Amino acid sequence: MLELLLDNKEGSIWDISELVTDATWKTSRVGKPGSFDFSFIAADNIQINNGDIVRAKWDGVPIFYGYVFTIGSDQEEQIKVKCYDQIRYLSTNETYVFKNMTAAAIVKRIADDTGLKWGHVVDTKYRIPSMVEDNQKLIDIICKAFDHTVINTGNIYNFFDEFGALAVRDARDMSLNLVIGDKASMYGYSFEKSIDNETYNRFKLVQDNKQTGHRDVYAAEDSANIAKWGRLQYFQKVDDNMNEAQINKLLDQLQQIKNRETKKLKLEALGNPSVRAGSYINVRISDLGIDQYYLVDECSHRFSGEDYTISLDLKVI
Repeated sequence: MLELLLDNKEGSIWDISELVTDATWKTSRVGKPGSFDFSFIAADNIQINNGDIVRAKWDGVPIFYGYVFTIGSDQEEQIKVKCYDQIRYLSTNETYVFKNMTAAAIVKRIADDTGLKWGHVVDTKYRIPSMVEDNQKLIDIICKAFDHTVINTGNIYNFFDEFGALAVRDARDMSLNLVIGDKASMYGYSFEKSIDNETYNRFKLVQDNKQTGHRDVYAAEDSANIAKWGRLQYFQKVDDNMNEAQINKLLDQLQQIKNRETKKLKLEALGNPSVRAGSYINVRISDLGIDQYYLVDECSHRFSGEDYTISLDLKVI
């Protein structure tokens, strides 16, 4: 049962669960706020304004805490509302210079500076030598910090709003004891593998050498995959403070992460409030010979009356 509370931040809280006709909760793993769209039957005693707080639970499980950003209405006396969680407030631009800080520390710094609440933030450990970000969106700065972390360590962290508090969790700790497949909850799927995005088989890193006045070049390639796919080159200028061992380690990490096809799987399944972007779930589809864990890249929960379903975009890591 979907429970929805509306708080006008002036002392009035309305339980509008019985008035809601449909709702959709979406989460994305990278670079987007969580959103909650819903429609409800207009009532004279209920007033809704932009900035009001919306809290949603399913069978008592907290799923969304955010703020009203758009209100619409129609001739059928339906009120349509779009809400976002705190990450929406990271769409503003700012300038930052970070030295020797972890992605987790950068999240805390930006959250404190913008007045956002943060909660469970794990130590991401890898210290980024430097980041100079001039007039960039705050969410893009944070995503860039996590990109540095995964490229240099191979560890994936999820950044999201956890029912009203910004959180950073190790993706490995978000593995669910849940199976979705042709014999469990699933009622539709599509699958693709591609080399069109984020796939590379030649890697070229360059670093300015202040002593010689030239650029040092570090390169690696997979000739077998170049023969199959053509040459797909990755290029990056690395930080001046990195030493040769660190650059070669980065080359190794890039080859492990990006020298492969990307595989995407989309599922339609019965609803489960524990699933969100960043979760790992076990997928079993006999027609595709799949029985493995996938990372949820995007997740959409749809509520309509007593019907509750989810759509999942998954990727192999």
